[in-house]
Amino acid sequence: MPSDHLFKILVIGRSKVGKTSFVQHYVNGVFSEGYKTTIGVDFAMKTIEWSSEQTMRLQFWDIEVSSHLSGQEDTLPFTRAFYKDAHACIIMFDLTSQKSFQYCTLLKKTVDDVILSGNGLPIPCILLGNKSDLTEHAVSSQEIEDTSRLLQFIAWKEISVKENIHIEETVRCIVEALMEKQQPDEILECARPKDEILENQLETKLNRNTQQSSCCGAGVKRNAF
Repeated sequence: MPSDHLFKILVIGRSKVGKTSFVQHYVNGVFSEGYKTTIGVDFAMKTIEWSSEQTMRLQFWDIEVSSHLSGQEDTLPFTRAFYKDAHACIIMFDLTSQKSFQYCTLLKKTVDDVILSGNGLPIPCILLGNKSDLTEHAVSSQEIEDTSRLLQFIAWKEISVKENIHIEETVRCIVEALMEKQQPDEILECARPKDEILENQLETKLNRNTQQSSCCGAGVKRNAF
């Protein structure tokens, strides 16, 4: 029988950048512009056959953080229980909103500080700029690349949830980054929740110039650390 692995993936960013749409499109294959703002956290699960020997259960935690801001933007404004034992994180912004992009810096730094893998290192994070289908962008690709490199995201991408551009590739990139760090006897088994940890950071092979990588799927850009 295939081994069953569980990954908890956070999806965070300011309101209305497309977090819920992203999760629902990937998990259920549907898109709607009428989603209400998430209050607290929503959950979604998708099981995929990663290989003939491995089944993945991806648990997405769609967390609303910006609605709780009250002038104190030095920590993640949500309960620690929401992000406890997370394995990876998607940090999303709206390509038409410079403010939502700038907020990603705070989020990434805070995630690195408070969410650690089993060996005490930051969890893998990917930076997504949504609404690439719109023509008026407030954030350039160079800005995204520079920020991604500076903050050590594993990858960055301009996506469109509405047009279903680079959704599957993004998730595959995250799962591959997680799986390549697992030791054979330390795979994430659902029956052993305390073992749901990462052993190491990404391999030094990621220490290269930003480029397209087959590991991440077409169009997802990997960064040099």
